[in-house]
Amino acid sequence: MIVPMKKATIVVQAKDADSAVGALRGLGVLHVEHQEAPKGRDISMLEDDIGLIDTVLAVLLEKEFARDPWVGETQEKGDWRVTVRHIIDLRKRLEQSEEFSRTLISRISQWEPWGDFEPHEIEKLAEKGVFIRLYQIPVKEINNLPEEVSVHIVHAAGGLANCVIVSRARIDIPYKEIALPKMGLDKMRRRLVEDERVIELIKDDIHKLVSFRDSLCATRNSRENELEFQRALKGMGQAGTLSYLTGYFPAESEEALSEATKKNKWGLVVSEPGGEDNVPTLIRNPRWVSLIEPVFRLLGVVPGYRELDISPIFLCFLSLFFGMIIGDAGYGAVYFLLAFWLHRKFARKLSDTRIFFLLYVFSACAIFWGLLTGTVFGQEWYLKAGHQPFIPLLNNTKFLQTFCFFLGAVHLTLAHAWQGLRKAPSLTALSDAGWIGVLWAGFFLARTLILDDPFPFFGKWLIVAGLSLVIFCTSPQRNIFKTIASGLGTVALSLMNNFTDIVSYIRLFAVGLAGVAIADTVNALAAGFAGKMFPVQMLILFAGHTINIILGPMSVLVHGIRLNVLEFSSHAGLSWSGMAYRPLKE
Repeated sequence: MIVPMKKATIVVQAKDADSAVGALRGLGVLHVEHQEAPKGRDISMLEDDIGLIDTVLAVLLEKEFARDPWVGETQEKGDWRVTVRHIIDLRKRLEQSEEFSRTLISRISQWEPWGDFEPHEIEKLAEKGVFIRLYQIPVKEINNLPEEVSVHIVHAAGGLANCVIVSRARIDIPYKEIALPKMGLDKMRRRLVEDERVIELIKDDIHKLVSFRDSLCATRNSRENELEFQRALKGMGQAGTLSYLTGYFPAESEEALSEATKKNKWGLVVSEPGGEDNVPTLIRNPRWVSLIEPVFRLLGVVPGYRELDISPIFLCFLSLFFGMIIGDAGYGAVYFLLAFWLHRKFARKLSDTRIFFLLYVFSACAIFWGLLTGTVFGQEWYLKAGHQPFIPLLNNTKFLQTFCFFLGAVHLTLAHAWQGLRKAPSLTALSDAGWIGVLWAGFFLARTLILDDPFPFFGKWLIVAGLSLVIFCTSPQRNIFKTIASGLGTVALSLMNNFTDIVSYIRLFAVGLAGVAIADTVNALAAGFAGKMFPVQMLILFAGHTINIILGPMSVLVHGIRLNVLEFSSHAGLSWSGMAYRPLKE
């Protein structure tokens, strides 16, 4: 649920502003709303420091440097900026050396057909009246060159010849002349070896500095904490000799905030947030519901303070969608074991382990749906082996498509029912009841148009009743004609969307069927190599099923999450326009 918030304005003497912000930071309940744009030299310096550290941490976290951490100093001595700038300089030198190596490799490849020579010697011969130039000439044109030049073919390929032209005078030849390199081939190779040695030395130097990573993280956290403090301080409003700070806090923390203001002799005004206030959102749910929070963090979405917290419905339906899209008990078991291994390996390093339990739930749903449909690393071999699905009807294409439409109707009905309950006892709540009728009429219409089922006789009454409620209750006004006009506008904009949203749930059937088809195809390909080609058979099975296992969660992200974040949320009136509650704290 979304925790109720209150708005607070705290007034202090300007000379006590620093200590007041420090005390509020220690209290850790107030989400600050700046009255002035926070700016100043201190803020700029802190932002620059954090940017520098982030740049260096990005370097130290690169895979080639993070290998087998260097055992040595674990914190920098003296000014941390010296360490940071040293790492940045090393990274720039490394990039320059790697770019030079790539250029050398390209030049070596270009000049290998010409063989080794010294460009400076050619330039010295030109000063003495012997001109040596390099050309690419069509092979059939070589005999047409002037008699005054001596031609030596170094290499020929594709109808073109690399030629060395020697003459006593500088004679122009109408073919492509190749400019001399700055160094010979042998020298290029030696420079490349030398450059690669320099690259390794720089990498070793950076690797040794990985031991400073933890202390730099601590420094960054300290700078971030100070930056938050300075922004709160510089963002305070001013009124003569007084400074004031405004923010939002959970209603349950009012007593603690009130005690702090009495203790520090501040002025305090507490009020309910108004409609124009940008109130942050704090979500607090039971432990089983909070499992879905890692998904919200991954998506970067937060419901508005005055919107719905759909966490319970999101968790339940996304779990079901995961099971239907993956649809394979074998794959579900792989996900479960992988989640278990990651849990054992990283649980102690993470402060929040809910993601692992969420993966257990998703994996269990895939296993359950796979057993219901008789799908374990594919379906054909499992059924041919004599195993039976727990619910054979789920393998009936028409029934499963109907089930998807039904699931969509139920899902979107919950959205409008929730909206209607929030609007009650207002008359506008009946408009959501009308949309529910339209949704179920859309369900029957989808069955008729796509599955050739007869449209039930009561379907038309659902449409009539539903549209009537929408037209007359969406925006009821004293002027009946304005009411009807507003309702008709809503119907014109949303009627077709209701039908297409119901139909869009068929993606659960289509994507799940595609996954099973890929698994069966892989099994069939592997079966063709049975016998003496057992290694090839195993390779096909491993590669094919691994690709399917990787693509499965991607399909859930694209389709399963979409049905919750877009289709359901739009019907629930949820725009995800919220701002997460982030109190000023240590």
